[in-house]
Amino acid sequence: MTVPGRSRFDPRVLDADPERRRTVLQVLEAALEAADPARAVLDHVSLDGDQLQLADQTIDLSGVDRILVTGAGKAGALMSQALEAILGDRIAAGLVVVKDGHRAPTEIIEICEARHPVPNEAGVTAGRRILELLADTTERDLVINLLSGGGSALLVAPAEGLTLADLQAMTASLLGAGATINEINCLRKHCSLVKGGQLARSIHPARFATLAVSDVIGSPLDVIASGPTVPDSGDWQETRSIVEKFQLMPSLPAPIRARLEAGWRGELPDTPNADDPLFKGNPTLVVADNRTAMAAAETRARALGLNTVWMSSYVEGEAAEVAKVLCGFGREVAGYGLPVPAPACLLFGGETTVTLGDDSGEGGRNQELALAAAFELADQPGTVLASLATDGTDGPTDSAGALADAGSLRRGMAAGLNPRRHLTGHNAYPWLTAAGDMLVTGPTMTNVNDLMALFVFE
Repeated sequence: MTVPGRSRFDPRVLDADPERRRTVLQVLEAALEAADPARAVLDHVSLDGDQLQLADQTIDLSGVDRILVTGAGKAGALMSQALEAILGDRIAAGLVVVKDGHRAPTEIIEICEARHPVPNEAGVTAGRRILELLADTTERDLVINLLSGGGSALLVAPAEGLTLADLQAMTASLLGAGATINEINCLRKHCSLVKGGQLARSIHPARFATLAVSDVIGSPLDVIASGPTVPDSGDWQETRSIVEKFQLMPSLPAPIRARLEAGWRGELPDTPNADDPLFKGNPTLVVADNRTAMAAAETRARALGLNTVWMSSYVEGEAAEVAKVLCGFGREVAGYGLPVPAPACLLFGGETTVTLGDDSGEGGRNQELALAAAFELADQPGTVLASLATDGTDGPTDSAGALADAGSLRRGMAAGLNPRRHLTGHNAYPWLTAAGDMLVTGPTMTNVNDLMALFVFE
């Protein structure tokens, strides 16, 4: 959590328009504070004697010999801290894998780091060690799983016949094709020993509970971190539809192709579904998601005197096209006072995509959205669009996203940069840096999708 009164954003973004941008940052700051994973766990989990309360569900610990903690995701370290504060030395052991740079101190639960979004050997080691930790569980054990955004790439256990290199190549192909996180995770689950409910098989016969910070639109449980402890709604035929949609077969490694084809022919078992008794009596609780952040942003914007509307937490699509739609709402507010008059704040959540080319530059989906918006806002004085990755990492950069306003194009061009070339080349990072529009937070230790906020000032 941040120090009260101190913004986590790099102050250089204020230089272009300090008064308005300070208002923007206050709204974004409120969203990040509400999505703090330690706060989320403490708000939803409590212990009274031997009764462990998970929201409206109770687990009696009087018959539990050991509590083990496993997990994966960017929020895992702070979730672990909160769980240790609640359970203390009732926790016998634990291992949670987080993204590089997302470590935080813990006393009992071991935190290890691995790479994201393309998995590395550290994730494979973490997956193997978690399976070893669960190897001797009994009916008198309780396993608490801490899952959050990034968990799919961080918890790696390749299916038989597959290697880390195979999974890396598959993930890279899906990302480059513009696949959604749901689509990426569907293939990951069917190429893994732990994803798609399969970790629950390793936990059995112990009881288990799962706490999740969701980075997925709508928070479907089987998509968050690829759903290692919940029933899987997907099947082999869904993987086939995704591969055909993006014409991926030629770019996939031969072992991946062979496994998929075997699954499509019915030669491999599918992931466990909702009818599997494995999941009965083992609760899953989403402690924070995109709506948590949006609600806090809405409250802060109203407190700042802005006419505020929650528009949607289901925004998807190509980032550059979404930018045009959002800026269109700004014209409606400025020209007609709809859906509310200025000063206004329209809030959107979700996750856009960028379909990369062979010679793509540096950036991320939020940066691309902001650069595309700069073209639309050039004739909209008083309008500011913010697009923020709540994990603090937008694409493979040190940026969390960016702002755009009527002066963005002018400032970037003054540095000698061609805006259209940077947009079509998916190279937003150098442009936004030169324009002074970059949002930089460093790792926020959470991940609840992206937040887009459109401000129309009087």
